[in-house]
Formats: sequence, C-alpha cells, structure tokens
Amino acid sequence: MNSQQDNVKRYTVTTALPYANGPIHIGHLAGVYIPADIYVRYLRMRERDVIFIGGSDEHGVPVTIKAREENITPQQLVDRYHNIIKKSFEDFGISFDIYSRTSNAVHHKNAADFFKTLYDKGCFITKTSRQFYDEENKMFLADRYITGECPHCHAADAYGDQCEKCGSSLSPDELINPRSKISGNTPVKKETTHWYLPLNDYEVFLRKWILDGHKNDWKTNVYGQCKSWIEQGLLPRAVTRDLDWGVKVPLPEAEGKVLYVWFDAPIGYISATQELLPERWEEYWKSADTKLVHFIGKDNIVFHCIVFPSMLKAEGSYILPDNVPANEFLNLEGDKISTSRNWAVWLHEYLEEFKDKQDVLRYVLTANAPETKDNDFTWKDFQARNNNELVAILGNFTNRIIVLAHKYFNGEVPSCGELLTIDRETLDEMLQYPSKIADNTERYHFRDALGSVMDLARLGNKYLTDTEPWKLIKTDETRTATVLNVSLQIVAHLAVLCDPFLPFTAAKIRAMLGLDNGLKWKDAEKEILMTNGMKIAQPTLLFEKIEDNIIDEQMLKLSKK
Repeated sequence: MNSQQDNVKRYTVTTALPYANGPIHIGHLAGVYIPADIYVRYLRMRERDVIFIGGSDEHGVPVTIKAREENITPQQLVDRYHNIIKKSFEDFGISFDIYSRTSNAVHHKNAADFFKTLYDKGCFITKTSRQFYDEENKMFLADRYITGECPHCHAADAYGDQCEKCGSSLSPDELINPRSKISGNTPVKKETTHWYLPLNDYEVFLRKWILDGHKNDWKTNVYGQCKSWIEQGLLPRAVTRDLDWGVKVPLPEAEGKVLYVWFDAPIGYISATQELLPERWEEYWKSADTKLVHFIGKDNIVFHCIVFPSMLKAEGSYILPDNVPANEFLNLEGDKISTSRNWAVWLHEYLEEFKDKQDVLRYVLTANAPETKDNDFTWKDFQARNNNELVAILGNFTNRIIVLAHKYFNGEVPSCGELLTIDRETLDEMLQYPSKIADNTERYHFRDALGSVMDLARLGNKYLTDTEPWKLIKTDETRTATVLNVSLQIVAHLAVLCDPFLPFTAAKIRAMLGLDNGLKWKDAEKEILMTNGMKIAQPTLLFEKIEDNIIDEQMLKLSKK
C-alpha cells in the first residue's frame, strides 16, 4: 500500500479520453477502463472520497479524417460516437461519476484559459517552420493527412507519422513521393508559426519528481519509458496546430489555429470535474491531500507522465499525479487490434450478442490483463475461462450451497453448532482474503487481486468436498447445519469481495442471500455476515456454459473482417 495513504483525504481518478471517431473495443477495456473501474469501486467500498472522471476526446486529426471520409461534419461524427461510447460504458458497468466531452463549451473556455495563463507567464516559445500544405484545399496538412511510400518497408500507403505495415514511426519528410490524403496532389512546403512548450526546461524537475521520487512505486513499464524519454533529452513540443476543428488559440495573431489535441485533452479531466462539482472542483485538483491517479494505455505514458505534469507545473497551482498505472497492449487472436482494419471485438456488439454477460468479459480481460507485457485475447480462452473458472468454480460453489440450503433447511440459514478444526481453519483462511485483495488492489495488481477472489471460491469448494454435507445429512443434521452455515459465510464474503471486479455477479449473489446492497469492505472483515434464520431466495445460475457454436460464430465473424 501507499506509504502516504494516511495523508490522503480524497482521490481523483481519471481514464484516458477515448477518441470519438469509433466505438470502444476490448483493448481499451483491458488497458484502461476495467482496471480503473475496479480501483474506484474498491475505494468506494472502503468509504473513501473518490471521483471517477471520464469523457470523449473529440478533437484532433483522426476525427476530421473520419468526418471527411463520411462526408459529415466533425461535430456530427463526435455526437454519434460520444453517445455510442457513453452508452456502452453505462451498459458494461463502468461507474463514472461523470462522462463528459471535450466539445463542451466549459472545456473550450477552460483549455483556452489554461493556454493563456501559460502564455502570459512566458512559458511558451514560438517557432516558424516549413510544413506540407495542400494548395487545392488551402490548408496545412497534419501528419495523418499525408501519405506516401514507407522508406523502410516500401509500403505504398504509409502515414506521415507511422507506417501501419512495418510499425515504423515516421515524419512526413521521410515519406517517398508524399501526397495529400485529401486531394491526392503532391503537397508543397509553406511557412507557419506555432507555439511550443519547451519540455527541456522541465528536465530537472522531471528527473527529481519521476526518476528519484517514483522509482519504487510506479510500474516498471511506466518508469522505464519515462526514464528513456528523459535520458534521451527532451525537446520543445508544439502546443498549437493549423486546423479548423478544436479549441481556438486565444490570441489575435493565431487565426486558423487550434490547441494541439495532446495539450487540450488532459485539461478535459479538469473541465469534467468542474462540470461535476462546480463549487468544489479545486479540492480534487489543488489540494495536497488529494491523490491523483491516471489510468491509461502505454501509448499515452509520455503525455500523462511528462507533458501534462510539465503543463501543471508551469501553471503552478495544481497537484501532480501520484501514480499512472499504464497497462501494455492487448492483441486479438495473435494480431494487433486495429480500428482501421476492423480487427477488434467491439464493446457495443459484445453487449448485444452476449446478453447479461458483462462480468464474463470483465473477468477474462482482468484475468488476462496486459499489466506487465502485451497479452493476447482469444475466443477459445474466453470460453475456457467462462466454463472452467466462472461456471465450474465460482458459479458452482454458490449454486451448490444455496441448493443445499433449500433442500435441507427450507431456504434458511441453519444454526452453527460446534466448530471443528476444519471449520475454524476455513473461516480463519477466509478472513485473510480482504487484506490480501485490498493490498493487491491498492498496488494496481488487479489480476492478482481477482485471482485471490477465485481462490476464496476454491477454498469454499474444497471445504464442501472435504465435509460432504450430502452424506452427513443422513446421519448428523446438526453437523450438516454447521457446514452449510460456514459455507454460506464464504458465499457472503464472496458477494462483498468480488464486487469491484464482477459487480453484476455480486448483486445477484446479494439478492439470493438477502444481503444489503450497501455492504462495505469492512463487512468482509467480519466472520459472520449470514445470521441464523435469514431467508435465502431460490438459486439462479450466476454463469452459463458457453458452447462451441457460439465461439465458432465469433471466429467466423472475425475471419470475415
């Protein structure tokens, strides 16, 4: 756990803002949104003051490109995808306190004001450079609007920032025979002036803050990437660009320029907090006793660990992130997830095709989370984890106990008699799980934390196998009552401890057991949650076996992509 935990009075938890130019896929969920939701749900159960901030990133070149391809306005495009994304998150149980958007007027004002504050303090430098320009459309071309032959693998349609075939990072000047993606013409070079944040001025600060201050508590992949960036030497980074879609640069000499999306997007966290808590937002962004945590994917590490903190440091009144627990990437069936190639499992489609199976996907993506290295999602693994773990372990244990309680004791919690050694040892082991799961969750080891939840269900199954109440009932009803009472305590503890990870399942278990929906983490530290005589509802299956034909359909769907 964080050694400064006692000094923390409140938490601000943010998730990377997804681009509103397409839906959410499983890579987004595994990398960012499920880990963040687990953490926030856990903090709420610990009765901590926490706000969970999300929203759509609606500016930037990917939005304008997609809108142009569909012959609609950028606003029409972001309206469509913002609503799809927001609904998908709600239906999947990602429990944001607010899910905002960067096209909101409050954000435009906030981002422009932030820029102006830094500008007035003299934090920027200006540079004039020659950039590609489309004469037919009278516009400067962002990197993604320029295509050409890759100088490395010679693919014909590499972008000005990256070749998707070989993965090389590029600059537009490296492309062979560059052309405008808009008109198809060869672009010309034209002078343009932009404002830059001189990151090199913040190198000493970043070395002390990250390399000295977070060596032991940031994930190794995050710390390592930051160390590499800093030691290579930081360079000034443009904060404006020539584009007609985005937050207008609030300077009279900046006609036709907007804030670069990497500058405006993280300010969106602050804007969303202002929307949520207009009178109290500063407590969550400017108080030293607030813990700020950014959940992101590894492609956003530099922005959230180097660029945004440098912006906050330059402004001067904001706290810095305490942790940035970025995950690596999730692949799909051995291949990189690609929006442009439609090689993805889309959340909104999953929710339509797998009704009421939100927790199956939450489970699989957490159990296989790319916490330390890139991992692979396969439909066969999805099926196996559902059938062999959720159905066979957690679902089976819960169902067996509730069926037996109805069969032998009329659906009531039977009285607990004298505890034998096996009972006492089982209950003592059960009581070790709240701290074990909490410790891993506090340290952002969600895969291990979920593993402990399943280990508690395994403990329950082993206890049942060892005590055999279906045999005991024939000779010793009192002993059988004790065994079922102990088993029901384990089920009840599972209902509490699995809540951050499998919230829909936890709600089903609580409903069957007649437990209060407002149970807190501290309740799982008590031995007795089910008291004698409590009524238990009829059992309903928590999970269903997924047959081969369902998986075959998904594989066929992928093959058609």
